[in-house]
Amino acid sequence: MGKLKDQMLMDLQLSGAKPRTQETYLREVENLAKYFNRSPAELGEAELKEYMLYMINERHLSEGTFRFYVAGLKFLYRTTLKREWPVEKIKHPRSKRKLPVVLDLSEVEALFAVTKNLKHKAMLMITYSSGLRVSETARLKMTDIDSKRMTVRVSDGKGGKDRHSILSRTALEHLRQYWRKYRPAEWLFEGQKQD
Repeated sequence: MGKLKDQMLMDLQLSGAKPRTQETYLREVENLAKYFNRSPAELGEAELKEYMLYMINERHLSEGTFRFYVAGLKFLYRTTLKREWPVEKIKHPRSKRKLPVVLDLSEVEALFAVTKNLKHKAMLMITYSSGLRVSETARLKMTDIDSKRMTVRVSDGKGGKDRHSILSRTALEHLRQYWRKYRPAEWLFEGQKQD
């Protein structure tokens, strides 16, 4: 699969796909090739349907993961091989959207009350009050906190998008206490220092 893999990698890079997306798409195409012990370029609709059933029934992929992997295979056929996606007419089962579990105020207060470490409390506070993902909190820089406008700048969030979120007074006060103690330089929540 050498040439085909190289061509797909180039196509993914030109399309602006993130490195992790590139890696996942390429791995799934390799899995497809290994499953049939043939190049994906030689496969047709029947084989692709068989492989998709294998992903559902044998690998027990979640609906979201299944869709993501199928998107990688679809990219291979449409973009790299410049062929019609052979299983276009298959409708994927729609997943039931589950609402997230939302903590009530007393549960949130209890969580903050038992968190004694100042850094951990500041991380929880900004994550909760600004509605950030954990990965977004981990990538915050000092310059992302705007106490005049009371906003938090989130760079390269989900989908590679930047956005602004609110900064609560309580979170700001905890961040100030944290800053006075730890004095982070660039990253707001630096990792453990190596001696």
